[in-house]
Amino acid sequence: MGASRNYRLGDLQLKIMKVLWERPASVADVHQGLGDSGLAYTTVATMLRKMEARGLVQHEAEGRRFIYRAAVRPEAVTRSMAGDVLERLFEGRLADLLSHLLATREVSREELLELERLIAERKKQS
Repeated sequence: MGASRNYRLGDLQLKIMKVLWERPASVADVHQGLGDSGLAYTTVATMLRKMEARGLVQHEAEGRRFIYRAAVRPEAVTRSMAGDVLERLFEGRLADLLSHLLATREVSREELLELERLIAERKKQS
């Protein structure tokens, strides 16, 4: 499953990947897994074909149905998309990204403690 490539996924593509990271699925299953999105079945089928052409998903024929599965791991997509935001918006400065998030988001005490724990853990590794 995917090496260190740059994955830029649109909202619909990311939603489809989340369905397929849970389990392999037919077009109908993916359509249903997207919930009440208002998307036509044909739109989902077209997007799956485009995603397959990009190497994001693969399919196997099961009778007359195609069963799609994710061809890249969630971590690869997360790493790529987060890295892209960090580089493009914050010129690679992690402290600036965290400062922005802390200033613009509601952050619970538990989340702050978790961040402190992660930072302390990382300091030990350095």
